[in-house]
Amino acid sequence: MNLPALPRRYHAASIRLLYAAGLAPAAWGFYLGATGQLVGNPVKIFEHLLGEWALRFLILTLLISPIRDIFGINWIRYRRALGLLAFWYVLMHFLAYMVLDKRLALDVIVEDITKRWFITIGMAAFVALIPLALTSNRWSIRRLGPKWTKMHRLIYPIAAAGALHYCLSVKVIGPEQMLYAALVVILIGWRLVRRYYMEWTRGKRAGPASDGQASRAKRRS
Repeated sequence: MNLPALPRRYHAASIRLLYAAGLAPAAWGFYLGATGQLVGNPVKIFEHLLGEWALRFLILTLLISPIRDIFGINWIRYRRALGLLAFWYVLMHFLAYMVLDKRLALDVIVEDITKRWFITIGMAAFVALIPLALTSNRWSIRRLGPKWTKMHRLIYPIAAAGALHYCLSVKVIGPEQMLYAALVVILIGWRLVRRYYMEWTRGKRAGPASDGQASRAKRRS
């Protein structure tokens, strides 16, 4: 698939636009809650909104590589921004839970983390995401070398933990929770089979070239 390439001079601006668009749902949700336009429990609604967007950005981060591998569309330049947006939404989700929901009652928060499994899983995912966010820069890539790639593969179990946290946080698992969980499972599965797919596509591309070379050699002989 050949899409028009974005001129290089617009790359930085497009990434800034992605950050602005990515943070817009949080700003809009906060505005609705602050102005009393969230019907029901505004704190819980806002908290869940942040968590859902965190999971969406995790999934979008994982989608970048399959889109490039299967369709040849290279959006790698946006992967770091999507991953950082996921982190900021997880952080805001956690702060909304601590400050707005539990009002910094540390004893209640600790009890929740230790006794409610979906919160334990969510907290573990958040803690694991912190080093990935801190090392999402060129200096860390150069400094860590191959270790950086191994560290950032943690995004897959983090996404799985995020999907599990989301499913366990609701009383009834509905189509939306099932969709997110299925997407995460598919993306993790893709990671497991990617090497075989890439080898197959390389062999498929090399096949016609090899056949052409063989036929030309046969004609010369």
